[in-house]
Amino acid sequence: MTRRLVVKVTCGAEDPERLSQALTVAATAVASGVEVSLWLTGDATWLGVEGRVPDLGLEQAAPLGDLVAAVLAAGRATVCTQCAARRGIEPGDLADGVRVAGAATFLDEVLADDVQALVY
Repeated sequence: MTRRLVVKVTCGAEDPERLSQALTVAATAVASGVEVSLWLTGDATWLGVEGRVPDLGLEQAAPLGDLVAAVLAAGRATVCTQCAARRGIEPGDLADGVRVAGAATFLDEVLADDVQALVY
C-alpha cells in the first residue's frame, strides 16, 4: 500500500516563503509518484480560483503557477467551504480539478491509516 499525502495550506501571498514551501512539497510529492491531496484554506483559497495564482517573485523558488499546475495535473485540490464562502468564491470560479469541501471531508482524508498530513 502506498502512503498518501495531504498538504493543508493556511496562508496566501502575505507569507510567500511558507506558501512556496507548501506547494514545493506537494509538487515534489506528486513528481515522486505520491498521491497528493492539497487543501487550500484562508487566503490560500485564491490559488484554487482560475487565473488567481500570484507571482510571488520569490528568489530561488519555482514559480507558484508551475507548482499549482503540477499538483492539479496529478493530484487533487480542495478549497475550504467556509473560506470560499467568506471570500465570495463560487464553485464555478474554481480552476479545473478543484473542488469545494468542508471539515468532515478533510477529517476523512487525514484520519485514514495510510495518510501523512502536513499543515503549512
